[in-house]
Amino acid sequence: MFRRRSPSATLPLALSGTAMARPLWRTAATALLLAGSLAGCQAQRRLHEGDGGGSGESLRSRWAGRMQGPAASAGALPAGVRRIADLPYGGDARQRMDVYLPPAGALPPGQRAPVIFMVHGGAWRTGDKAMPKVVDHKVARWVARGFVLVSINYRLLPGTPVAQQAQDVALALAAAQRHASDWDADAGRFILMGHSAGAHLVALINAQPAAAMRGGAQPWLGTVVLDSAVLDVPQYMAQPHVRLYDEAFGSDPALWRQLSPADQLAAGAPPYQFVCSTERRDRPCPQAEAMARQVRALGGRASVLPQALSHGDINGELGLESAYTRAVEAFMASLDPLVAQRLPR
Repeated sequence: MFRRRSPSATLPLALSGTAMARPLWRTAATALLLAGSLAGCQAQRRLHEGDGGGSGESLRSRWAGRMQGPAASAGALPAGVRRIADLPYGGDARQRMDVYLPPAGALPPGQRAPVIFMVHGGAWRTGDKAMPKVVDHKVARWVARGFVLVSINYRLLPGTPVAQQAQDVALALAAAQRHASDWDADAGRFILMGHSAGAHLVALINAQPAAAMRGGAQPWLGTVVLDSAVLDVPQYMAQPHVRLYDEAFGSDPALWRQLSPADQLAAGAPPYQFVCSTERRDRPCPQAEAMARQVRALGGRASVLPQALSHGDINGELGLESAYTRAVEAFMASLDPLVAQRLPR
């Protein structure tokens, strides 16, 4: 049986004050979170409008300046691949993204590149967009063939609650889509991908795409969820679990539902692929299967890809030539014909 989404449930990504003024926000803790979220959104709006915290430098001009300057060195990149490092999407030092651009001539004339939008893991409190397991094999396999890969950082615990981390991811997505044409990329051909905590965040965003769109995002093609154990947060928190999940989700069942992709799932969500490790003791695959059934019951599309790999290798080995990588590519190819053209045959 799948859980029906309560009409009063609301995703923390919603940037509209009207959308957020619902019963779920009436506890003191969530009211404080809401106030912080709205303040953050107002500050980010001022950045876009030219008030860069007193410097007078707009976020758009900062992007343009970095685009005009030389690409940052990324070490051993494939031949012709370029990396533009630390593009800002907000005022905090963690609100940055790296963009990996394909070699000249990798795409036919006039064709824009599809984009893989990658969100790192790290228990919502650590991790980085440039970690080798996050980017290396993905860049080597896909960027070299004509994809753009955007790898983002976001603010972390303990200073930034998970709800605001999800907002960061949605803001980064909107910013990357706005600037896709700067990279000869297609804003309408984004594929979201995240690992571990990042998998939870992209699964949450994908569950209610309209919420991200209210914050400026455009529709995307689908989402690859790399080994999240908390697709159903209330179910997970009700069983024995390690302390890091208490630090991320607290003890309020209302907040659990708010941060639970399964609880927030709405009809019309883009397709999901849930990759899950069969080697983990907390058994993420049953959660993935349950949420896939829930997606299908709402008329959507979802597949589950169990892998006999460790949690880290689910991320680190994606992009190596393997049946696993090919299965993820088959999902990606199913999303769009032009994406399929850029994948190995």
